[in-house]
Amino acid sequence: MAGTRYGAIAFSPGVAARQRAAGSITGYGRLRPPPGDEGDPDTLSGRLTRLIETTDSFFVATVTPDGWPYLQHRGGPVGFVRVPDPSTIVFPDYPGNQQYVTLGNLDANPRIALFFIDYPTRTRAKVFGRARIDEEHGQRHIVVTVEAVDVNCRRNIPVKYGEESIRERLRLAREDRASP
Repeated sequence: MAGTRYGAIAFSPGVAARQRAAGSITGYGRLRPPPGDEGDPDTLSGRLTRLIETTDSFFVATVTPDGWPYLQHRGGPVGFVRVPDPSTIVFPDYPGNQQYVTLGNLDANPRIALFFIDYPTRTRAKVFGRARIDEEHGQRHIVVTVEAVDVNCRRNIPVKYGEESIRERLRLAREDRASP
């Protein structure tokens, strides 16, 4: 196996050393391609596209020019994150606290990581990409070109349901009780 784009980005020599020491290198080592063989960028599957486009919340990470990671939550109505094609994710940059840390970091370094989690299905997805800021259409958007994707490990994700989902389930339960 040639490895994966995700493995090429995430599994540095230091990560491989930790995996070797923990004994997990046998499972994860295959994801790290040989040096210089990063492969083509990943694309988003239909299942992952649905997860992304139905989210109302996710996390975005950028890096400061000094190398410090910066993590921020982004939220909006279901559908505020779009996947116009399997290689692109677009989300609006809604007005917030006026710090502009994410935007400033992206101006200096386009690398970005997105973390999506769907609590009801206990699914999480990590996306590495390169972002550009689109300010041409009245509403600023961040446009991410996907580099690598990883969907893994449900073990420690708690099952949670949103308010809308609970209301719908209660409505259906009431209808069931009212039916003869």
